[in-house]
Amino acid sequence: MRFSINIPNFGEFADARNVAKVAAAAEESGWDALFVWDHVVHRKQRTPFGDPWMLLTAAALATTRLRLGTLVTPVARRRPQQLARQVATLDSLSTGRVIFGAGLGAPIEEEYGAFGESTDPIELAARLDEGLDLMARYWSGEPVTHKGRFFEAHDVALLPATVQQPRPPVWVAGYWPNRRPMRRAARWDGAVPLFESARHGQPPHVQEVRDLIAFTREERARLNRTGPFDIVAGGVTPTDPTQARAVIAPLAEEGVTWWDERQHIGGDTLDKLVPVLRRIEHGPPAT
Repeated sequence: MRFSINIPNFGEFADARNVAKVAAAAEESGWDALFVWDHVVHRKQRTPFGDPWMLLTAAALATTRLRLGTLVTPVARRRPQQLARQVATLDSLSTGRVIFGAGLGAPIEEEYGAFGESTDPIELAARLDEGLDLMARYWSGEPVTHKGRFFEAHDVALLPATVQQPRPPVWVAGYWPNRRPMRRAARWDGAVPLFESARHGQPPHVQEVRDLIAFTREERARLNRTGPFDIVAGGVTPTDPTQARAVIAPLAEEGVTWWDERQHIGGDTLDKLVPVLRRIEHGPPAT
């Protein structure tokens, strides 16, 4: 199991210098990755927001080993060519350390409706699928011609290609037990499930994780997909090693490959630098 730190892109983490501090501390303390949120607004909060790719650029410049990415980027509200370029630039800057997390984004009413965009989840899911497929082609650096339902490309090559080939790992998020998002995840490199029974910051129930892993394995077998596939679970773990192992060891035994350390979404420390640094400095929980 590998271990990541998860922070929002607002509040004190809207400042790229603070994100760089988090990244440097995480690398020094033995964590494996840093993930930031990708929100334009969030629950009508009147607080500063930072662009996630600018924040991750600061993190890349402050580290040499740490993996970096978003959890998660709503691909449907982005232009695939621009997003592919941003990811490729960060992959180059970090010498191949990007993990790309994708999803619909939520709440849909805020991420899309607040700006007059469609809030139809079926349409957004179709844009997500077409956008992801197109981005993967852009990352190759080869000429792309595409005419789809939402996007077009006419003999364009986006250079340079990503350092990681054929592309950076793509993880897909979605709420379990909804099957459609996890079917989408099975086509790519990892699943980032969210659970109705466990809010952001609360560890998921082992049985739900077991059911999800069984489903994704069946889907990958049906699609004839081979190779590594990551399962990401997250929450708050105690700093006491014995108590932390009690939380994550059962998940690791079921096949969870990443533990994503997160603050409680409803807590006062969600977007505060000092509490996050304090947790980072205790080091990742050990299995």
